[in-house]
This record gives sequence, C-alpha cells and structure tokens, in this order.
Amino acid sequence: MSDHGGGYRPHKPDVDRETIGAYRRTVGGLEPETEIDLGLGTSIAPAAEIGTAVGAAGMWNPDALLIEHRSLWGDIWRRFRRDRFAMIGVVIIIAIVLIAVLAPWIAPHDPTRQYSEGLTMEGMPVGSSSQFPLGTDTLGRDLLSRLMYGARVSLVVGVLANGFALVLGVVFGLTAGYFRGWVETLLMRMTDVMMAFPIILLAVALVSVLKPSIWILILVIGIVYWTPMTRVIHGEVLSIREKEFVDAARLTGCSSARILFRHILPHLVAVILVYTSLGLATTILFEATLSYIGLGVQPPTPSWGQMIAEGQSYYLSAPHLVIYPGLAIMITVLAFNLVGDGLRDAFDPKQRRR
Repeated sequence: MSDHGGGYRPHKPDVDRETIGAYRRTVGGLEPETEIDLGLGTSIAPAAEIGTAVGAAGMWNPDALLIEHRSLWGDIWRRFRRDRFAMIGVVIIIAIVLIAVLAPWIAPHDPTRQYSEGLTMEGMPVGSSSQFPLGTDTLGRDLLSRLMYGARVSLVVGVLANGFALVLGVVFGLTAGYFRGWVETLLMRMTDVMMAFPIILLAVALVSVLKPSIWILILVIGIVYWTPMTRVIHGEVLSIREKEFVDAARLTGCSSARILFRHILPHLVAVILVYTSLGLATTILFEATLSYIGLGVQPPTPSWGQMIAEGQSYYLSAPHLVIYPGLAIMITVLAFNLVGDGLRDAFDPKQRRR
C-alpha cells in the first residue's frame, strides 16, 4: 500500500506484458468452441469468449467472462441442439404428436367405419388408392386413419403410464435413499421382489384379472415399470445426501421434506429427464405388445399392436397390414430413444467422449 494525499490506494502490480501476450496467444490458438473444464463437473465458456475477458490493455477483466458465460441450461440446450440424431428424434416426435392431436380433422376417413369398396370381390383388403392412400384392413377400414388414431392411443398410454411409474419411482427412491434404516430395507426389498417377476407375465396376469381397457393398461404398465427408476433414484440420493450442502440444510433446521424437494430433488432433474424419455419408448413398445396379444386396447379402438395382430394372417397377400403399423411403432420408439440418448450426452458430455 502507498500513501497518496493522506489516503490509501491499492498498489497495482506491474503487468508482465510478455506473460499476458503469451496467454492471449494461447487463448487465441484454441478453437472457438473449445470448452474449458474447471474440474467442477461442468464446463465454462468457449475459448473465444474467454478471450473477450482480456482487455485491450492486456489486463484480465473477470466481469467480461461473467457477462459472456452462458447459463447451465443454455449450455445443455446448445449441446443437445448440436446432436443431429437427437434433433431428428425431436422433429419426429413433434410430427407424431401433431398427427395424434389433429387426427379427428386430418384423418381421411372414420377409423371404425367399414367400407364396402374397401374390400375386393373375394373379401380381401385393397391396396393403396386415391380413396385409401395406404389401403384398407381386413374389414375394409381405412388403414391410414387407423394409424393416425392409433398414435393417440400409444402416446396417451405411453405418457400417462410412464408418468405414473416415474412418480412411484421418484417417491420410493427418494424416501429409501434419504431415510435409510428400516424404511430403505422395506422399500428396496419390495423393489427387488417386484423385479424378480417377469414383467410381461406379471402384466398379463394383472390385465387378465382386471377388465382390459386403456386405463387398466396405464395402471398395469405403471405398476410393473416403477422399479428401474426406484433403483436409479435410490443410488443417486445415497450419494447426494452425503454432500456438504445437505448437512448445512440440516444444521439450519430445514425439515426432511424441504431437504428432499428443495435441495436433493433438483439435482435429480437430469436423471429424471433422461429416463423419462427412454421410458416413454419402453412403455409405448410394451403397450403394443399387450395389444398384440389381445390384452391391451380393445376393438374397435385402433392400436398399432392390435393392427399387426389382425393383419398377420395376410402378411403374404397384403403385407401392408403388418408393415405400416410396424414402421409406426419402430419410428416412434426410435425417436424417443434418440432424444433420450441426446439428453444423456447433453447433461454429461464426458460420458459421450468415453
């Protein structure tokens, strides 16, 4: 410190111009999109933005870095947007959702109406024509219209059943991981027992006992698919509960509910989003499986799995009855899997590099 006119001013150290110049050359030599890893589990702004933190006089200006630094969610969105396959999945999902929502207005025909001109003189389904773009099914119903309405069933069952399983998995996983002791033992042993049953056989048994319907289907799929999420959430909570910020929350008098939902749950957002996307693909495929064996959505409500079952006897004479609903299932499941993989890579870019 030095005395100037009776006051004290901080002494400015001499700037090593050669050192600053070497630093600026190093930063300038990085690729514009290179991220700097600080070892804190995330990356900071690209090198081009760090370069803006060095002023024209060669002095380091931390405020410039703070201004240019993107938010965490902004970085996640930027990484996700760069994943071409994930963006393709998003486009496909948006298209399927729009088709499902707008089906009553854009479907060319009533999906349950049987058209006499939809069958040949021999009673066989007709192929593609101006009236029936994708042909008809075994009862003379328009196949394109049934595919559009079938998308509604798949999405409703997928979203609601997966949401039900997600709620059960998160609640049980949070409770078991945080409270430990007999609560953890009870919940996790119950989870192990549920996972010991073959999922399809358990679902078939439950649906057979209950009356098959779309709501029973949602309930059954949710019951048999909450266990994987519970195991994942339980493992994450076991790690998070030992962090210093959780101990600090306890010392400040926060209740267990507040700690769980305000301090621990936000750290599980990445895991929940990834598993939700992948779980949607699984539940849609599972709904198609149950509908295929006659335990899902009941006729005349169209379902992709049910349409495959109805057309499999005609796979040689009318292969479109199996090909089109099969493609619909494959494309939908693939789209959700692509989005799930993209979210996983966006939240954890180091895993993508591995």
